[in-house]
Amino acid sequence: MKKTLITLSIAGLCALPLATQAGTYKETSVSNGGTISGTINFKGKDLPPKTYTISKDNDVCGTGERKIDFVRVKDGHLLDTIVYLEKVKEGKPFPADVGDAIIDQKGCEFKPFLQAMKNKDVLDAVNDDPILHNIHTYELIRGDAKGPKKTVMNISQPKPGSVKTTIKLKKGPAMKIECDAHDFMHGFVFVARNPYFAKVAEDGSYTIADIPPGKYTIKAWHGMLKNQKAKVTVDAGGKATVDFTFK
Repeated sequence: MKKTLITLSIAGLCALPLATQAGTYKETSVSNGGTISGTINFKGKDLPPKTYTISKDNDVCGTGERKIDFVRVKDGHLLDTIVYLEKVKEGKPFPADVGDAIIDQKGCEFKPFLQAMKNKDVLDAVNDDPILHNIHTYELIRGDAKGPKKTVMNISQPKPGSVKTTIKLKKGPAMKIECDAHDFMHGFVFVARNPYFAKVAEDGSYTIADIPPGKYTIKAWHGMLKNQKAKVTVDAGGKATVDFTFK
């Protein structure tokens, strides 16, 4: 039996639209878009912050203990959560303040603890301390730090300065940030594929606006808890409500 081999020439590949080649989000104008809003709730036992002993570089890092509240709950609402739409091909432009990201290592803390950046943009790791830091970032494949993870960058910074790295996540929605030199340094970066995401406010609410009409998968991401998802339909000029409850 003869086998038929189908090939695609380089010229033919180059002729494909850029969005097809790279899966790039396309920024367009959105008129009469819809809105999704809701609340992120928490039910169950609110565990106390995790306590770490500051065991080295005390002149810079401080002394005693450091407490990190990985699961912050306020009035029954889960904070440090980001809600986003998955696999949106085109829509509104990214906000001007979402692109590259800066993580400042100061006083042996990652500042900010949680931020968002655009996928395939630059993460600038700044060492503001006169000591060695080793920033180590992990792609959270499942979404949370308890699931599988893969190293994205692992850079030693023995003295003050800056190291810039282009971040290209393939599977996970976010990264966990750690310092291999100080086990009490932790942080998270949400890595956005499209601008349809929102960080939950202190009252547990969120809003995502200017959404092209259609059917979407909406997800709620938290760095330490199993992520959640739902289906939602957005009508032109319409308002949809999606609430999530973590345990």
